[in-house]
Parts: sequence; C-alpha cells; structure tokens
Amino acid sequence: MKEVKRPKKQLILYYATALAVLLLFNLIAMPRIVENSVTQVDYGAFMTMTEEGNIGRVEISANYIVFTDKTEENIYKTGILEDPDLIRRLYEAKAVFSGEIVEEASPLLSFVLSWVFPILFFIILGNVLAKAFMKKAGGSNSMMFNPGKSNAKIYVKSSDGIRFSDVAGVDEAKESLKEVVDYLDHPEKYSSIGASMPKGILLVGPPGTGKTMIAKAVAGEANVPFFSMSGSEFVEMFVGVGASKVRDLFRQAKEKAPCIVFIDEIDAIGQRREGRIGGNDEREQTLNQLLTEMDGFEGNTGVIILAATNRPETLDPALTRPGRFDRRVPVELPDLKGREAILRVHSKKIKTDGNINFLTIARMASGASGAELANIVNEAALRAVRDGREAVFQSDLEESIEVVIAGHQKKNSLLTDKEKLIVAYHETGHAIVAAKQRGSAPVQKITIVPRTSGALGYTLQTEADNRYLLSKSEIENKISVLTAGRAAEQVGVGTVTTGAANDIAEATKLARAAIMRFGMSAHFGMMALEKHTNVYLGGESVLNCSADTLSKADTLVAELIKKQYDKAVSILTENREKLDEIALYLYHNETVSGKEFMEILES
Repeated sequence: MKEVKRPKKQLILYYATALAVLLLFNLIAMPRIVENSVTQVDYGAFMTMTEEGNIGRVEISANYIVFTDKTEENIYKTGILEDPDLIRRLYEAKAVFSGEIVEEASPLLSFVLSWVFPILFFIILGNVLAKAFMKKAGGSNSMMFNPGKSNAKIYVKSSDGIRFSDVAGVDEAKESLKEVVDYLDHPEKYSSIGASMPKGILLVGPPGTGKTMIAKAVAGEANVPFFSMSGSEFVEMFVGVGASKVRDLFRQAKEKAPCIVFIDEIDAIGQRREGRIGGNDEREQTLNQLLTEMDGFEGNTGVIILAATNRPETLDPALTRPGRFDRRVPVELPDLKGREAILRVHSKKIKTDGNINFLTIARMASGASGAELANIVNEAALRAVRDGREAVFQSDLEESIEVVIAGHQKKNSLLTDKEKLIVAYHETGHAIVAAKQRGSAPVQKITIVPRTSGALGYTLQTEADNRYLLSKSEIENKISVLTAGRAAEQVGVGTVTTGAANDIAEATKLARAAIMRFGMSAHFGMMALEKHTNVYLGGESVLNCSADTLSKADTLVAELIKKQYDKAVSILTENREKLDEIALYLYHNETVSGKEFMEILES
C-alpha cells in the first residue's frame, strides 16, 4: 500500500526565535563588538604619539578623536580638549586626516545591513532546514511545530496490498475477520437486518504471530484506507498532547470512511487505570480520549478499529467492554498444519530444488511463530548463497532450524577429548531415556557440535502431531529425559559437570508447574498454589500460598525430580552397553541422525 504524505506547515516558531536572536544581536552583541575593537586612551597618550610622529590616520569629531598608529593596525579613541595648536602638531607629525576610520553610515544602509540581510538569511536557512527535515521524516509533521497532530501512517487502497492469501497459519483469525471485510464491502446487507459491526476488534497473541499483517490484510481485502499507528506514539511528555493526537486520528478516519484504524501495542495507552485519587497523567488522559472517541461515532460510519496486544490482561476494563472492543480475536502460535502453510508461503520468495518436505520441517520447528518461520526460510537461503548454490535444499532448512534454536556452529570452539566424551555421554543419555519411555517424542538428531548460544550439544526431538494436553506420566517422562544427561555423566563417566545446568532449570520449572499449577500432587490435590500471568510473553508465576505451603511444595518438587532422576539412572544402567556404544559413535562422528541412533539402539 502507498503512504499518503501530509502538507508542510509554516515554521512560525522558528522565525520568531530567529527574530529574537537578531534583536539581541543588534541591541547587545553588535555594540559591544564594535566597542571592543577600539582601544580607549587618554589625551596625554595621544599627544605623546603625536610628538613621536607615531600617528597615521586621524578623524576629529565634536566629542572624540579617533586615530591610528603609523602601521594603521590599531585604532585608538580619546576625548577632545581645548587645544589651539592641535592641527599644526598633527600636520608636523604628517598625520592623514580621514573620515574612513569610523564612518557614519546612512540610516538606510545601516537598516539594510543590520535587519534586512540577516532576516533574509534566516528565512532562507529555515526553508532549507525545513525541507531537509521533512524529507528525512518522510513528509510527516514535526512534533515540535504540530504537537497535537496525529502522525499515523496512512495507506490508501492499491492493487499490490497484502491479502488473506499472503497470511497463513491463522485460519481461525481470518474467518473472524472475513466478516469485517464483507461488512465494508456490503454494509447494506447488515443494516437491512438491523445488525451492526463491532466498533473495535482486539487481536491478541504472542509476538511474531502476524497480528499487524492480518490487520493490513483486512484493509487489502476490503480495498479501503488503512491508518496505522503504535500505541507508544500517542504518549508525549506534555499532558494533553496524546489526547489531541487521538482526536486528530479519528477526525481523519471519519473523513476517509469507510476505513480501518489499526493501533499496534495498544497496551501502551490502554493499561488498567490505578485507583489513586487525582490521577491526571498523560497516558490516562489519552486513554479517556480514546474511550470518548469510540463512543462518539455510530457503528454504521464505516470506521473499524483494529488493535493488537500481547498483554490483554493489563488492558482497562472500560476499553474491552462490549460497545468498544466488542470482539477478541486470538492470533495464536501456528499448529503443525499452520507451520507447513507458513513455510510454503515464505518459500515462494526463494528458489528451492523442488524436493522440500515442508511437513518434516514443520515438525522440527514445533512452537515457532510465523516470524521465526520466515527467519528460518531466510537463513536457509543465506546458507545456500554461502555454499555457492542457486537453490535451497532440505538440508539448508533443517540446519536453519538449528541456527534459530541453538545458534550457529562455533568453528573455533574446540573441546578437549575428555570434555567431548562427557558431552557425548550426556546427549546419548537424553536420547536413550527418551527412546525407552512410552509417549516421548522420537529423537530426530543428536549432535555434540558447540553452538553460539552456549550449548555444547543437544538432542532434537520432534512430535509427530500437535499436542495440547500432557498427562501426569508424560510430564514425569519429560522430567526423566531432562535429568538423563546428568544421569549419563554419572553412569558413563563417573562424575558430574556443569553441563546439566539448563536441564536442571527446565526440570525444576516443569516439576513445579505440575505440583503448584496443574494439581498433580497427592498432598495438595487440586489446589492452585500459583497462577500463570502474561502468558503471551513467556509467562510469569504469581504465588498464591503461604510460606509454609511453599516450603512443603519445594520439598515435593525436589522429591519428584529425584524420583525421575533415579528412573533415568536405572534405564541407563540397564542399557549400559548401548550407552557406551552410541556415546563412542557420537564422539567420533559428532552428529548422529535419529535413524542411525535407533538402528544402533535396536541392533
């Protein structure tokens, strides 16, 4: 879509400032500069220089005498006294009588030089700077001169805009928004039955899932103007400026209706208002103005408001109530089918060899967002270019997933033979325990090649299908797999190292969730000891229990992890020969595929 640029405004404040500077210069600075360039002397010094013949040019006025020395480099000034022989002595000293030392200019010329020329200079300079600033800012108004103007990016309808076909992996969101497109195209169909479209639609979901893109796709499908602005752009230093921006934005939207107004990261201005008395800050005024504007137009004006956030729980209830943001559309992380569709969409932009198994890549990229999948495809194309090839292979996409997950390979990081063997046992332990338990995801790859993320190796497991629920036994199996790396070090090498730090953190997190959030402990039963907040930004746990209860929960967490660690040790001890065989094979080859691993394990 093409952006509509705004007309430029007169820089009144700039010219007023320039005029004030000019006044100060003429009234204060200029007289002092002229005064400081002339040396004041007494009449006796003037007579001495005359007797010595050290007089150059002389000008005598009614109140003072201005003269130079023979070199005419220095100018002197003295008062005038009654001296009848002054002219004779000056002639004898061969002085030159002149009016060029301090020549009184005509009033007209003085006015032109002091006022007209400087003003013209400042005007020209101001226009040049304004043009340069406007060009750099992309034609938008400067906030200094238009603090209350909305600086929303305005896109008009165009043939090459984003469509629903360009957005994949969010089928449910597209189904909800197709109704908006139909309303903008055929409003009479809804008005005839008395139905009205929601004034506001809130898109919620994790970062990178395509909330902004799907909002643009709605405008592209409906072929209407699209106003885009971030919530943080409303917040200004001065109270009332943000509210003015909101008014200006909705004024423009009503002029171009039907249209779509999109506010990204609306939580910047729409956060829940506190209960303090006398609150009058900028953000609160901006939110109040937004609420007023959403109540100020009817549903049939053709202005649809779309907003996006990944913190819906922080929004003010007055903003999310029916009549304002009537509908909430989740834009979640894509499932297996969605990931495959997203990979296919982004792969159209690159050259492939035509033998890409997108389903396999989608399985390997479990939990990836749309933005991460786009990055995976781009990394694969960059890898093909580095290798001097003209097409992307399956191996490029598989390696790019590992780059996104664990970083690039560290070619200059060399492990000692002992460290390399310990890492091989560690990763083999993860793989064997995963393979020997029911319900665990199959092993896709094992590697001990160090990565830039700090990982000295990793075991990649891929789920065959989407998983939305985990049973208690499956959680316990996951904990057992996480502790299996440390268990393999103990069984295979007879020592433990710091390499299990991340595994320990993940196992503790999962065990704590099972006991404190999922109600999977016999001691507490279905009692929620903590709640999960901010789910779209990694999640935060808020305790909901006493210190004594927390202490008991910590004990149960430690017992659960210890039990699963003992189970991992038992599995590895029973399969000690395979542990040694696979660890040594991995030590020599550095990377083992899932197929190779299973062949050795089952042989």
